[in-house]
Amino acid sequence: MKRFLLAFAIFTNSVAFAHCAGPVPCEMKYVDVAFLKTKRTGDDVEKAKVMREEGEKLFKAGKEDEALKLLQETKKFLLD
Repeated sequence: MKRFLLAFAIFTNSVAFAHCAGPVPCEMKYVDVAFLKTKRTGDDVEKAKVMREEGEKLFKAGKEDEALKLLQETKKFLLD
């Protein structure tokens, strides 16, 4: 039963993020999920929202490397 649950969890997680067009859109999705899992509140959440928005702006401006780095920092900030 544990193996089934583990396989199911891995499958649903991979399906949820299988439609990413690249690393930056996937990272944006991961950040969005991190907002649901974070224990941070108040100003910290607002700071993370600004960071996520800035990452999306960088991506749209064609600065994918910078966007990816910022989004990864945002995810780490939310989950640490």
